[in-house]
Amino acid sequence: MIVGGIEAGGTKFICVVGDERGEVMRHRRFATSGPEQTLADVTGFFRGARAEGLAPEAIGIAAFGPVDLRPGPAFGHLTATTKPGWSGADLVGPVRAALGVPVVIETDVTAAAVAEARFGAARGLATFVYLTVGTGIGGGALVEGRPLHGLVHPEMGHMAVPREPDDDFAGICPFHGDCWEGLACGPAIAARWGSPAEDLDGDGLRRAVDLQARYLASGIRNIVYTLAPERIVIGGGVSQLPGLVDAVAGRFRDRIAGYPGLDAHASDTFIVRAGLDQMAGPTGALLIAAEAIRSRLRSGRAGP
Repeated sequence: MIVGGIEAGGTKFICVVGDERGEVMRHRRFATSGPEQTLADVTGFFRGARAEGLAPEAIGIAAFGPVDLRPGPAFGHLTATTKPGWSGADLVGPVRAALGVPVVIETDVTAAAVAEARFGAARGLATFVYLTVGTGIGGGALVEGRPLHGLVHPEMGHMAVPREPDDDFAGICPFHGDCWEGLACGPAIAARWGSPAEDLDGDGLRRAVDLQARYLASGIRNIVYTLAPERIVIGGGVSQLPGLVDAVAGRFRDRIAGYPGLDAHASDTFIVRAGLDQMAGPTGALLIAAEAIRSRLRSGRAGP
């Protein structure tokens, strides 16, 4: 089974062709521009793959959000995104029309969670949360093995967290200012410290990691008390900061203050770094595409 995957990000798109096992055969990465040009680049990649004998039977999209996942005319459209020019953009329709195959869509973090459950740091778990900390903060939850959806998908990055007493940074979220994302995403680190996270060193890096760990631990406490996950898996570029994930785990144990008293919360396997790194999203996109084909075969449906 040959399938295609798209990780649609606010700064970059990654397109892959692979199989139902998540094995990548063809790969391309390019910067996100406007919707029309970016989606033209996407469809051009898959047309090129088809010309080489790698014709996907379905395409999975792992998209930045928020994105409308409800059946109806707005399915696959971004809603009020922070990415300029992309609010209201249709991610599914142009790809389906250009390639003539079924196209399915999930949030980037939920697709990454699917991949981590299959191949990465959450294998064997039914209920966990994949958290990405990078250009934004997002969380994808699998609950009893199924992606968590409702009226919309979870928007964990926009929850409120207590402001740390030694921090007067206003926050950068254009909607909420000092929500979790506004205080602790990658661009917030750069704005607060005057340098991108990856360029910090010495005492500046130490102080940034400490404050970042406190904010991330507070948000994770909210998630744990709401969804009762078996594990928190952390990915994204900011997670690569030296010592950050361990510092988050330590601060989290402080934040829950012994309640509800589960040994698992103190385990060194409760908050862990993602196992698939930058390939979690593209791999998850391949997996949801393959599952779409299997679902259609089970139901006897055909066509895009």
